[in-house]
Amino acid sequence: MTAVVLAAVALPNRLSAQTNASARPIEKPVNNYWVYVGAESADLIHRIRFGPGGTVVEKTTPVGELPTEMEGPHGLVIDRAGKYLYMTTGHGQPDGKYWKFALGPDTLVADPISLGYFPATLDLTPDGLYAFAVNFNLHGEMEPSTVSVVYTPTSTEVTQVTTCTMPHGSRVDATGTKQYSGCMMDDQLVEISAETFKVTHRFSVAKGAEGNLGLGDLGHHTAEHKGMKMDPPTCSPTWAQPDVTGTKVFVACNKADEILEIDTKAWQVTRRFKTGAAAPYNLAVTPDGKLLIATLKKGGSTQVFDLASGQSMMLEKNSTTLANGLAVTPDSRYVFISSEGVGANPGKVDVYDLQAFTRVGSVDVGQQSGGIAFWKLEPAK
Repeated sequence: MTAVVLAAVALPNRLSAQTNASARPIEKPVNNYWVYVGAESADLIHRIRFGPGGTVVEKTTPVGELPTEMEGPHGLVIDRAGKYLYMTTGHGQPDGKYWKFALGPDTLVADPISLGYFPATLDLTPDGLYAFAVNFNLHGEMEPSTVSVVYTPTSTEVTQVTTCTMPHGSRVDATGTKQYSGCMMDDQLVEISAETFKVTHRFSVAKGAEGNLGLGDLGHHTAEHKGMKMDPPTCSPTWAQPDVTGTKVFVACNKADEILEIDTKAWQVTRRFKTGAAAPYNLAVTPDGKLLIATLKKGGSTQVFDLASGQSMMLEKNSTTLANGLAVTPDSRYVFISSEGVGANPGKVDVYDLQAFTRVGSVDVGQQSGGIAFWKLEPAK
């Protein structure tokens, strides 16, 4: 099947008049929504509330074990019951660890455990029993790295699954049976069985060479170590986001400025969403399955696509630079976007209305805000 290529779009500060005409008027929220965000360069976790009263940092919790060393909260995920927050600190052994907090009091419920080098994004199976954390590995020579599998009730690392070089963007599909990640330096999408903890598929996302790979193909850098000359990555995938049906995965090609839609039944690229020269970074699909949302790191922007038509519904500059993480509310109404900021400037969390397609909230947080996770919503009193 030939992939459908969607037209590239420029990066204006606001929507085009044609797109803006499809947006609904802004309505005041009737619920309060809470998210947690990590500030990697400040060793802080912030709890943020958005609702009729605005956007506020409700609580800030210091994290880490060594007060003189930056340990870097990186990946955050919350179980469906809203009981526990799971987090990785990403700065490598001996500091790269997995943590478990009780939500509300925001206190540790178990000693942190070491994973691989630079554990980054993590996700949970729907039952909350297993966490999959990609070990990004920024240490030493580039070589194939791993995904750590953690049994959450006892905070026990069950195994590490070797994937390829610099895995990033760990996400479990809606069925709870598959985990996906992209390997930034090897241009691969890797599928792991959440039942056997083994690699079950490898797919090349290299531009012009998309297609199936052998299960033993560990990528460019393994080949280079064996003396084979390999080209540099052309996609450099930073995120792998399954859709709500469990039949497609969206891959953010950070270097190619596009998002691939991959059919995981036929294992083919079925569509390409162009983002302009903006470096798509993280992705999310709304729970109703209607919208694909991307943070554009180099563009400092957020873009929203309608999945039925492929049309770009929103393209808006965030309130500060270096767009990073995103968390969608379960009613598909709002998305929270974290942006890192530069240097000593604070990070930001912006809130976008997914009906009006515009920013409706913003709040300062600690430097280099990144990992972000939705907690709960309640009717406003």
